[in-house]
Amino acid sequence: MTTLRLGDQAPNFTAMSTAGEINFHQWLGDSWGVLFSHPADYTPVCTTELGATARMKDQFEKRNVKVIALSVDGLESHRGWINDINETQNTSVNFPIIADDTRYVALLYDMIHPRADDKMTVRSVYVIGPDKKIKLMITYPASTGRNFNEILRVIDSLQLTTYQKLATPVNWQQGEDCVILPSISNEEATELFPKGFEEVKPYLRLTPQP
Repeated sequence: MTTLRLGDQAPNFTAMSTAGEINFHQWLGDSWGVLFSHPADYTPVCTTELGATARMKDQFEKRNVKVIALSVDGLESHRGWINDINETQNTSVNFPIIADDTRYVALLYDMIHPRADDKMTVRSVYVIGPDKKIKLMITYPASTGRNFNEILRVIDSLQLTTYQKLATPVNWQQGEDCVILPSISNEEATELFPKGFEEVKPYLRLTPQP
């Protein structure tokens, strides 16, 4: 079983999905990606999650993010479940769901936690950058549905801080002030952030989002 850490290369794999055979790295291309797992098909919490993700697809797309789900069931089961999701969640599932009935991908990404359940995946979320490196990992128990607004918020932060010498403070939302990295001097900050900055403490400097 693989133990993954932030900054690791996201393992590549080839698998069948509801959109056909997918080579994960090729499918991602130059996009960011969200890979998230589900304990099983026809489960109530997962049904609501996949419906919400389908309704939010445009929010992911405008951030150049591709979304792909995984469940340890087969394609025919997935297809039947998608019909239920579309009916009950008033949407149309518009992203691939990986068929992982051999649990190959689940084990590759350490999605099965034996002390929680030795057969079903926990609710794992991986955000992967265009460089194919893992930027975020969140693990929820099977009983708790995910907050996809939070996942979008973190993606906004990741995409900002990947290209700017900034961090985002507690509860940060798109458009709010950011924190200048401690390694940046005031002189550098003046050049990098023409909107100016507030020095609350020498180590805590706030600047408007670029």
